[in-house]
Amino acid sequence: MAAFGSHFYSRLFFVSGDNRMTEKIKIACGVEYDGQGFYGFQTQRQEPTVQACLEKALSQVADEPVTVVCAGRTDTGVSARGQVIHFETTALRSARSWVLGGNSALPGGIALLWAKAVPADFHARFSATARRYRYHILNRWVRPAMDRGHLTWVMKPLDEQRMHEAAQILVGEHDFSAFRAAGCQSRTPMREVFHIGVSRKGNQVLIDIQANAFLHHMVRNIAGALIPIGTGERPVSWLAEVLTGRDRKKAGITAPAEGLVFEGVSYPAVYGIPQAPVDFQHDAGEPLGSDVASARSSRDSAESFIVKPTASGDHG
Repeated sequence: MAAFGSHFYSRLFFVSGDNRMTEKIKIACGVEYDGQGFYGFQTQRQEPTVQACLEKALSQVADEPVTVVCAGRTDTGVSARGQVIHFETTALRSARSWVLGGNSALPGGIALLWAKAVPADFHARFSATARRYRYHILNRWVRPAMDRGHLTWVMKPLDEQRMHEAAQILVGEHDFSAFRAAGCQSRTPMREVFHIGVSRKGNQVLIDIQANAFLHHMVRNIAGALIPIGTGERPVSWLAEVLTGRDRKKAGITAPAEGLVFEGVSYPAVYGIPQAPVDFQHDAGEPLGSDVASARSSRDSAESFIVKPTASGDHG
């Protein structure tokens, strides 16, 4: 078996006569969604959820049941610009067909951005090296009418520089128990924050945070602790006390879900996961994973390949 780039494919896949594989391939997709109107990402008794809608739409395109795995589950009301999912299927479809076909079956609040064949070892959640969120605060004395479902309104003036200064204590690996929801199912409260910044654009204050992973309600609890520092109700040093105290009850409010957006996910470059929507205008319609001849030798090649059997049955 030949190695393509840094990936060694341990299995050969064969094309059947009805545009299907005899074994499953793995497809990754980028997704954006408006959290309003959905009971979070994960399938549950309350409907609709983002996961249930995606699975229904992609199953229609694949003409077989599809189960979706995401990079990070989001709560009711939380939106996403850069969610990543994966699923396994025997269906052979082009990237354009997965995206446009899926979007035609999805509600208006959810859209697929791109689709890509990925190696069997790729996992939307466990292969991720970092996740990024942004929290949006409208800081003015009158309530919003426009975009009110995607902002948190704070009437009192906020000092974003104080908030930014306080937030830097969170950078690094820490026990984030003080910012963890009571129902969090993570086995450990340890998380590593790579970056956090607070900035202002006009009357909006933005909190940007990137970490290896997040606890349940972690970003919203951090935002809830930074707001009273911004209003002057708490000193800049208070956030450090909250962090080291590890007591959720002393850490302030949980900021509303509506201000939170899941911005994106980072993966090792070898998987070639897009960071923005892909233009399929000139897509030739080649089924994902079907062209072994186009294998690239660079480390950025992360396609799944199909070897079509010859007349003699030689599998190569």
